Amino acid sequence: MLFKSSLNNNLMYKKCIPLFVLSILGLTSCENDDSGNTITDNTITVPATYSFERDGSSTVSFSGQTERILMAEELITAMIDFDNTDTQALLDMFANENTPFTNEDLNASSKSVKSKVAASTDYFSNAAATSATIRTDFETWMMAQVSEVFPARNTVATEGISGQIADGASTRYVNAKGFEYNQLVNKGLIGGLMLDQALNNYLSISVLDEGTNREDNDIDLVEDGKSYTTMEHKWDEAFGYVFGTAPDAANAIVTLGDDDSFLNKYIGRVEGDEDFTGIAQEIFDAFKRGRAAIVAKNYTVRDAQAAILREKLSEVIAIRAVYYLQQGKLAIEAGNFGTAFHDLSEGYGFIYSLQFTRNIDTNTSYFSKSEVDKYIATLSNNNGLWDVTPETLDMMSTTIADRFDFTIEQAQN
Repeated sequence: MLFKSSLNNNLMYKKCIPLFVLSILGLTSCENDDSGNTITDNTITVPATYSFERDGSSTVSFSGQTERILMAEELITAMIDFDNTDTQALLDMFANENTPFTNEDLNASSKSVKSKVAASTDYFSNAAATSATIRTDFETWMMAQVSEVFPARNTVATEGISGQIADGASTRYVNAKGFEYNQLVNKGLIGGLMLDQALNNYLSISVLDEGTNREDNDIDLVEDGKSYTTMEHKWDEAFGYVFGTAPDAANAIVTLGDDDSFLNKYIGRVEGDEDFTGIAQEIFDAFKRGRAAIVAKNYTVRDAQAAILREKLSEVIAIRAVYYLQQGKLAIEAGNFGTAFHDLSEGYGFIYSLQFTRNIDTNTSYFSKSEVDKYIATLSNNNGLWDVTPETLDMMSTTIADRFDFTIEQAQN
């Protein structure tokens, strides 16, 4: 074994690939591995599960991604722990400082959530100021939760007053403008951490092919003391931000939606809408096929699968943004403001995450940061969610859906 040093269309998801595309990708037929069988074509062999080995050892590794997802889980849980959380505890969890976690393995980790928020090579390597601004957003939400919402936990929320508000049988805790800061952090991390790192970093061609990665992969030159090549590992790290907490990652599609509170969960939610059934399998298959293409040294197929992942994972964010805007609209029309504020706080986080999406036609985000900031300002103006109108929510929903290939009616189910 060779070693090297370690380096720091939403409506028809199960359709066959047209023949001219198959020709470009070097494939020979329409593939469907739902039966669990290994698929072989004239270029690559795609396993039935996300399982890859070299000399009898697994080459799949994404422990850092699993750790960051678990850190983020503890962080969002702590944000509504009124009795045991303070500002410093939240900031320490974000940065992994001062052993803040209940899981000692996380305390011992060199990883952190903060270091990877808005940190992708493609979007932020030359935008340090923007990256810092985004990280500050998250820290501001954390601090405001403690300073504004915690002291008002027993106060009834009204316009301009933080406190609690009923959402059916649940109680929500909102700021003076009706926002749940914990939801802003939760849903904002889906874009700022998971999506940005997967699409704009580890699936980036500049990262996959960095330095001598392609030449090393061509000769199976593995990292020092590891079983994988650098390119294989980068692809796995993208996979980890989607499926990294699955009890059986090789068969992660089986428990999709139940494995974390972030991207995995909401792929599951979109999959549960009959208008988008099949998207989860398409995402999982693209990860498998792209990884198999790396093993086969077929970089054309690899890049095609990366493009599929950029499109479909970006679409998940947009679908859920529209979904929550529409749910919030319905709740406002029914006079259920607690329900509306909860839905629109989630919608705020998904709108915030739109700036981390990846349009395969333009190679940039579907929505710029300035556009996202305008939508956030629209929701936050004056008394915030207390003042927002159904017409405004429809307008935002239309704008988002029009950038993608789905309708408001499809997304609102």
